Amino acid sequence: MFFKYEIKNGDSLKSIANRYHTTKEMLKNINNIYFEDKLRAGSEIIVPSNQVIYFDKYLINSGDTLYGIASKVNSNPELIASINGMNMDDYIYPGNTLLIPKKNFNYYLTKEGDTLNSVSEIFNSSINNLLNNNSTIYLLPGQIMVLKK
Repeated sequence: MFFKYEIKNGDSLKSIANRYHTTKEMLKNINNIYFEDKLRAGSEIIVPSNQVIYFDKYLINSGDTLYGIASKVNSNPELIASINGMNMDDYIYPGNTLLIPKKNFNYYLTKEGDTLNSVSEIFNSSINNLLNNNSTIYLLPGQIMVLKK
C-alpha cells in the first residue's frame, strides 16, 4: 500500500498528496516530516498507494469534529484519526480533506512486533489473502493493512 516517490523540482507535500489521492498530513506523518522546506529534489519519500480503492474523502467543514464526522459516515473516530496520521486531540481545519475508511474493508494499523502471521490471525484470514490485498507490506508500526470483507 506504499511506494517510494522521488521528489521533483516544484513538488510540495500538497501537490504530491493531491496527485496520489492522499493528504498532506498523511505524508508528513509516514515520512516524519516536520517542516516542508526539508523537501529536496532527488530525495525520496514514502507515498500511500491505492487510496481511491480503500478510502473515501471527506472535506472538513467549519464546526466539524472527528467524532461528528465519524458519526456522519458511520465509522470509528480513532480509525479515522489513525488513517490520517492524527491523534484524537489534534485540531482539524476547514478546507482540509480526511481519508474515510470504506465499509467493505477491514483495517488494521500495525504495531511493534507484528508479523504476517499475527496480522493474518487478527484478520482471521490467510497470509496469502493478506498479501493479495496489500501490495507492499513493511510491518513497521503505523502501517495500514487492509483486507476486503
